[in-house]
Amino acid sequence: MQRRTYLRAVGTGAAVGLAGCLGGSGNPNVSLSKPDRENDISSEDLPYPAWGQQVPDVTLTDPIRGTEVAVRDIDTPHFHTFFFTNCMTVCPVLISALREVQIHSVTEGYANEVSFYPITFDPARDDTAAFQKEADQMNVDMDVGNWHFLRTADEAEAKSVVEDQFGVFFEKNEPNEDGNYMFTHLGLVMLVNGDGYVERTYRGNQPDEQTLIDDLTALREA
Repeated sequence: MQRRTYLRAVGTGAAVGLAGCLGGSGNPNVSLSKPDRENDISSEDLPYPAWGQQVPDVTLTDPIRGTEVAVRDIDTPHFHTFFFTNCMTVCPVLISALREVQIHSVTEGYANEVSFYPITFDPARDDTAAFQKEADQMNVDMDVGNWHFLRTADEAEAKSVVEDQFGVFFEKNEPNEDGNYMFTHLGLVMLVNGDGYVERTYRGNQPDEQTLIDDLTALREA
């Protein structure tokens, strides 16, 4: 099945069950074992990079820190999610879940061993000021140094990077009478190891924070 076909078929409401444990992954590129999936869906049939697959070789901008981030070169376990700051439904939940993991990393003393890279698909509005406002509203600690809001140069590159390369569907809705617009999009969080390979994917509108922490702990201790 083609990734894009599968992606549009599942839309934003379907869920793929993921579960697994440490040990004997069977793939030299990952540390966590292969997750169980409903309906025998393999990583190759999913629209986005999943267990044992490498994230795209793309470089994005961190406007708050004024740096460029080569995604495959991130050398610590890290999380990606895909969002836009004007979202009032799914995105705040995704960012909040990652923020809880960040809080755990600070309180438990491993903040330098994990990093967070939310990627916007709305670069027309999501600039330095928008990201800083998002951090303030969501209580993200930007002083720790492990959180990086990323963006592409423009809307065309967002489509290429987020949808075509990461396989995360998003669609811009028609603007309202004030010119404001929203997006329909897939809710997704990725846990990626320090070699750029996906250890876990969590699809849905409400990722379980404790599961994220537990899987990250297992990866760090592997």
